[in-house]
Amino acid sequence: MHKPAPQQHTVTARRPPKERLTRDEAGRLFSPTLRAAARNLRTLATDDAQLARYGLPVWHDETALAAALDLEPKALRHFSMHSATDRATHYVTFAIAKRSGGERLIMAPKARLKRLQRRLDALLVSKLPASEFAHGFRRKRSVRSNAEPHVGRGVILQLDLKDFFGSIHFGRVRGLLIALGYGYPVASVLAALMTEAPRQPVLVGGTRYFPPAGPRACPQGAPTSPGLSNAVVVKMDRRLAGLARRYGFAYTRYADDLTFSGDDIAGAHALRLLAQRVVEDEGFELNHDKTRIRRSGTRQTVTGVVVNDVLGLSRQERRRLRAAIHRYAAAHAAGNADAAQLGRLDGKVAYLAMLNAAQARRLARTG
Repeated sequence: MHKPAPQQHTVTARRPPKERLTRDEAGRLFSPTLRAAARNLRTLATDDAQLARYGLPVWHDETALAAALDLEPKALRHFSMHSATDRATHYVTFAIAKRSGGERLIMAPKARLKRLQRRLDALLVSKLPASEFAHGFRRKRSVRSNAEPHVGRGVILQLDLKDFFGSIHFGRVRGLLIALGYGYPVASVLAALMTEAPRQPVLVGGTRYFPPAGPRACPQGAPTSPGLSNAVVVKMDRRLAGLARRYGFAYTRYADDLTFSGDDIAGAHALRLLAQRVVEDEGFELNHDKTRIRRSGTRQTVTGVVVNDVLGLSRQERRRLRAAIHRYAAAHAAGNADAAQLGRLDGKVAYLAMLNAAQARRLARTG
């Protein structure tokens, strides 16, 4: 007897339940700090192997980062939230006079944030990569090491980056940290901890707010900004160094000061134009008022150090220092010497000895 075929049942795959976020989690995910135009970025995970290659600490989430910084997660969010309705700021802004004239705005973090940034600098920023051509903000590097490659060269080309720290904005810092292996949430929080926007106080309904008046960037005054700046410009440094080698020039960078030296004046002019393209391609801008080309017949200085024949201070600066030593000696003999002045003179002589021990010894003998 023929048996009827068994009845076919259509099996519908059950959809996984939708992930539900708490109100706090949702608020954090869609906050200005973690918001992203590309949604897939928000789920970018930490690359442990990549972090290991760079010798960087592994933090998978905000909880781990907070623990490393000795903070409660709530306190970490307090310092890393970008808001347009802040009623207080984490920074004190003030102006200092520049040698070349005008003023430089300093954004100094308040005490609690400064302690946090110093710890972050020790745990992370001090381990970030830096190019061999960077001499500012690095151990065992100084204005001396920055000037040494340019001693006795026929021509020196000097360029200056405009608004150096202000050009290293939140997105660049976050992008660097993602490239080094951090997941999107951790990279975003770290970038927020190390950047800030200029703030403009406004009064609304009797309440004072401090909305941002520009993009978040590395503040000049934060302990983390120097190391971050060196890490962000690694590629630019190597491109400029390669360009310099093509023309037989040496290249170094001290913060925002770029120096090239060689023996071909035509090469210096070609380098100036090509270096500008590289700088702009890397997201920076030159301050053309500070562009200098100095030949060997004039005084050549690199970050304040004379490099015409040997490292040292100019004859005029040494004469002024010698005169100051004589005045102090006369005041000391008369019994009215200023101890603070002695400290300043010792510091200047020590600086000269670091640059050129022979010049310092001659100064001491004549002083």
